[in-house]
Amino acid sequence: MNFPRILRHLFTGRLTLRRAFPAASLRAIEQTIKQSEISHDGEIRFAVEAALHILPLLGNQSARERSIEVFSQLRVWDTECNNGVLIYLLLADRHVEIVADRGIHGMVGSGEWEKICRVMEVAFRQGQFEAGVITGIGTISGHLRAYFPTERQGGENELADNPVVL
Repeated sequence: MNFPRILRHLFTGRLTLRRAFPAASLRAIEQTIKQSEISHDGEIRFAVEAALHILPLLGNQSARERSIEVFSQLRVWDTECNNGVLIYLLLADRHVEIVADRGIHGMVGSGEWEKICRVMEVAFRQGQFEAGVITGIGTISGHLRAYFPTERQGGENELADNPVVL
């Protein structure tokens, strides 16, 4: 068991999450996603979770494992072109995971997603949570524009743009 990690999760709660992502930051992230999706046909979701619940934590669930669960729960995989991308932040660990559906993942690849995550984590370590997320969205949007340029011209938004606080 990783006792420092368990303690970090036990003492990271909603208050910590609200400090890192006040309402104004969540609105800015939502607006960034909305603006981004005008320029491509991909779908981006952002989810942040303060800490893991006790049973997954004791089971040593990783941020990656949890992000895949959230990807499924939010139905990011359920887009017409398989081009949904989830940015998941586990705040207690300050660890970011990007889970991309097969349509975009096959074109971008794991290495590039990892690089985006590490850039975001640097911003988070500096306390720049909103800026880190917005930077990540911008980089992801560049990939989506390259591989899924917009054809919908104001058409259907398949997934909600609002950040999800778990």
